[in-house]
Amino acid sequence: MRVIKPSRIRDFQDMYPKAATGLARWLDLVEHNDWTSIQQLRRVFPSADAVTVPSGRTVTVFNIGGNDFRLITAIHYNSRIVYTMLFMTHAEYDKDAWKERL
Repeated sequence: MRVIKPSRIRDFQDMYPKAATGLARWLDLVEHNDWTSIQQLRRVFPSADAVTVPSGRTVTVFNIGGNDFRLITAIHYNSRIVYTMLFMTHAEYDKDAWKERL
């Protein structure tokens, strides 16, 4: 898969050093796979969730760092592109305010 703006992952690593290792692993796994569906993706990331936000878009949410953080992405399986959108703590994620931003 091609990650659009992998530099955002590095920015997230700088902002959240505790998540740096998990983010690096996520980036490596994504760049070295070629999924065509969420079902295939879940073979590598079993806890990944597809979430439909109020805009009607579907995003994919990844648990990072032992469930301490959430990475929100948009995955276009047909073109093999992954857009990194948001990164937050689990507590921030639980507030659901992020959904309105997408």
